Amino acid sequence: MTILQAIVLGITQGITEFAPVSSSGHLILVPWLFGWSIVQDPALNKTFDVALHVGTLLGAVIYFRSDLWRYFRAWIASVRARSIRTVDERLAWALVIGTIPGAVAGALFESAIEDTLGQPWLIAVMLAVFGVILYVVDRVCRSDRDLGSVEPRTGLFLGAAQALALQPGVSRSGVTITAARAIGIDREAAARFSFLLAIPIIAGAGVYKGVGLLRDGFQGYGVQFFWGFVASAISGFVVIWFLLRYLRRHDFFVFMVYRLAAAAIILLLIATGVRSATI
Repeated sequence: MTILQAIVLGITQGITEFAPVSSSGHLILVPWLFGWSIVQDPALNKTFDVALHVGTLLGAVIYFRSDLWRYFRAWIASVRARSIRTVDERLAWALVIGTIPGAVAGALFESAIEDTLGQPWLIAVMLAVFGVILYVVDRVCRSDRDLGSVEPRTGLFLGAAQALALQPGVSRSGVTITAARAIGIDREAAARFSFLLAIPIIAGAGVYKGVGLLRDGFQGYGVQFFWGFVASAISGFVVIWFLLRYLRRHDFFVFMVYRLAAAAIILLLIATGVRSATI
């Protein structure tokens, strides 16, 4: 793996972790598309994945630093008072409870899903299907709820939806935003809560996979890991900033078109024999 490849993958992770287009799917598809050897090295792939996720986590934490501190303080206050009294406390508990389904599903099934269901042809299908679902749900559902309407049971519902994103091609942000729009939460609020809900999951995945990194080391790719980390942190921050502004006035049509186009290209490459349907 070269430094350029590491930077490309870092940018890919940073953009696709928060844009509703599937980061796990793209981190498989980009090396597959260009024939990079990392896709044939599961140990290096999973280890490098730690650096990319920690970079993305840093970008998100920097962007949401004020929100995270406010909700953390609200959660502590709620625990001490043994009651939920304010909007911030409701949101804090929604984030805590919403993290549980994804954390449990990830611990139990992530490795098995990535090893058996992370095939290019299936990722293409998931990109197309969930891209259409996102757009249709957004267009037909109401938008009469803001972020302040989110409560713990809403967080649990959205957290359960987030767990579906273990399947590459679904998209963590995409499926969470779809679920939020289905119950009337407006686009910007749906995206903001989705991004906040992703932070503890990304952090947990980084810690969980980081155990392997501590055991195996950087395998001689320390410089590549560093630049992948930097690229994912910067691109993640920029994409969050952009999307929260973009969704104030625009819908998800462009993301549906991108997902359908990407799926069509993948399936065409497979059908013509340019690339294999499996890895």
